[in-house]
Amino acid sequence: MTLTISWMNWIFSEPLKVEKVTVAIADLPTSLRGTKLVQLSDLHYDRQQLRENILADAIEAANQAEPDLVVLTGDYVTNSPTPIYLLARRLKYLESRHGIYAILGNHDLAWRHSKATITQALTKIGVKVLWNAIAYPFGAQLPLVGLADFWSGDFNPGPVLNQIDPKTPRIVLSHNPDTAEILQRWRVDLQLSGHTHGGQIVIPGIGPAPALLKTLRKYIPKSVQPWIPYLKVCSKVTKHWEWSEGLHSIGRNQLYTNRGLGTYWPGRLFCPPEVTVITLN
Repeated sequence: MTLTISWMNWIFSEPLKVEKVTVAIADLPTSLRGTKLVQLSDLHYDRQQLRENILADAIEAANQAEPDLVVLTGDYVTNSPTPIYLLARRLKYLESRHGIYAILGNHDLAWRHSKATITQALTKIGVKVLWNAIAYPFGAQLPLVGLADFWSGDFNPGPVLNQIDPKTPRIVLSHNPDTAEILQRWRVDLQLSGHTHGGQIVIPGIGPAPALLKTLRKYIPKSVQPWIPYLKVCSKVTKHWEWSEGLHSIGRNQLYTNRGLGTYWPGRLFCPPEVTVITLN
């Protein structure tokens, strides 16, 4: 008898949490007030970073919310794009009145053919993948913008956002929350991002552990830094760890960062995987 223990069994992940938030949108037509969005992000589906029960719970929670729109904000896989086929079989059970829209994250571009493979797999189940493109699930009164990943080399919001009348409210999907700094040049009523996993480990009263590591790095001799786990990695993930989860005002714009579903080692603490239910007001 051979006992096989999955690597995922050594990664601690807290139970799924459904976050419900109401976001005020200026100039939102009366007919669209109360519109409900569900956001899923950073699934990292590779049989290691995401447990099947958490994925099943997330899909069930999303459907129970009876959303008008479902948005997926990137990182469906971790390295190889091959797991996207199994993931797509599960995501096809998501329900939404006005469809499902997606953008890609940095991990979805890891291999040369990753972008095409993931886009095709999602498209096949009816998910519309946006790459520097605009969609109109609610009509011209509330465009949905999907941007290329910040690190892809194709991130170029100007030509996309400049197509929209400045008086028109819009929702922007952008995987990396750091882009909120750049997007202040344009009107962004609500930016939906992921990427950070919320920091995965949050220290009560202090904040995400990676932010603390980033601060400590300034005072730790460079000769010692390579011996401290994740010190260098955390500094590269994002610049603005203060935006690692939740709703934030960035200038005149608003950003919501989803903590994601997938989990890296050593796991999550005070930072549960998340399904976000957003009501527009």
